[in-house]
Amino acid sequence: MSTASAPASSPADAPLPPGPRGEPLLGCVRELRKDPLAFFSKQLREYGDVVRIRVGPVFVTMLAHPDHVRHVLQDNARNYNKQTRGFAVVRELLGQGLLTSEGDFWLRQRRLAQPAFHRQRLAGFARTMVDASVDLANTLESRIASGQPFDVAEDFTHLTLRIAGLTLFGTDVGDESHAIGEALGRAQTFANQRLTRLIPLPRALPLPSHLRFKKDVATLDRVVRTIIDRRRREGGEHHDLLQMLMEARDEDTGERMSDTQLRDEVLTLLLAGHETTASALAWTVVLLSRNPEARRSLEAELARELAGRAPTVEDIPRLAYTRRVVDESLRLYPPAWIFSRAPIQDDVVGGFRIPRGTFVLLLPWVTHRHPKLWDNPNTFDPDRFLPERERERPRFAWFPFGGGPRQCIGNQFALMELVLVLATLLQRVRLDLAPGHDFAPAPAITLRPRPGVWVTATRP
Repeated sequence: MSTASAPASSPADAPLPPGPRGEPLLGCVRELRKDPLAFFSKQLREYGDVVRIRVGPVFVTMLAHPDHVRHVLQDNARNYNKQTRGFAVVRELLGQGLLTSEGDFWLRQRRLAQPAFHRQRLAGFARTMVDASVDLANTLESRIASGQPFDVAEDFTHLTLRIAGLTLFGTDVGDESHAIGEALGRAQTFANQRLTRLIPLPRALPLPSHLRFKKDVATLDRVVRTIIDRRRREGGEHHDLLQMLMEARDEDTGERMSDTQLRDEVLTLLLAGHETTASALAWTVVLLSRNPEARRSLEAELARELAGRAPTVEDIPRLAYTRRVVDESLRLYPPAWIFSRAPIQDDVVGGFRIPRGTFVLLLPWVTHRHPKLWDNPNTFDPDRFLPERERERPRFAWFPFGGGPRQCIGNQFALMELVLVLATLLQRVRLDLAPGHDFAPAPAITLRPRPGVWVTATRP
């Protein structure tokens, strides 16, 4: 089994990693397509921390140890770019936004957006997050009397879209949340299908799936362009991310962003700012319903610290158990469950050669459940994130937001939102999984629960 402590070698001398043989021509395509989460977990068990996998004509290397993750994302990040099949598919949806762009262009865009996510500005977003959550809490309370099950994952999608629109762009997109959710869900399915094809068919072919994807992208474009056009008509002074992006000028040319650049950034931040958070909230409800003792501990903290009032940003440091629940939920069900990179030059990781022209896969899903890093890794235990226990683990044993220079720009935004939303809702309602409504993790661009999370609401 490969380990993080394998002796370093030059790329020319280092052996290729071990891995499954797969089928002739297909490699591991069929097994990977059938159940990606089980497939990658199996590779760790059978081959160790560095595994070479053939997917049709392409080779990928799975890296599972935190030291290897740190090497790719941080220590040797300059040698790894995002020119992978995965990001090529995402670019078909999001264009050249912060998530997908590279080089000097990415650095410029990152510097433009960074001030919107400074800690002081984030504190100003807290009130909006809580007010929107109070509205949802009122809705959930109104469902208690009927006892009828409902899809809380859909509620969370509407909520996080509303919060992202209001905080980042000064626009309530709540009325569009159903259309956005439907379009994004289908687009993710389409993207996943293209990723697992041996040879993706040209998008120009008028196939039903291609036409449906084109229509879904047009729906998302319409929402984004409405946000931008509304701001231009309103004029006036605004202090949000949208205004920063619209007013920013290139240091060399003095030009402002083109409409396409602005569209790509707004769409990326709108979708990234709600999709992963909505999934994390849904998975947290699942885990709390299945672990009543942890839920009682969370409810006790909320009663003690908040005494029935809505939380504020000043309460967050005192909601330590709530934050540990969030961290443990992100460990077990990381919405960004996989990251891909391409080595620019041959590299050596864990003593094995990673050739240029192949792809590297970093999987929070696998590393977060690594049996050498986590005791009883499939068990829900928020106290894993007590400070003294965190200090015992390597830095990249937990990386739901990536790491290094390309770490998610909205990581603190998301963590604050998760704590405030849960604190607002769960002191007023208790959400239990409804019997007879099965669901499972659906690994596409993000790790969604499909076909939803059906629950009933009662008083805590």
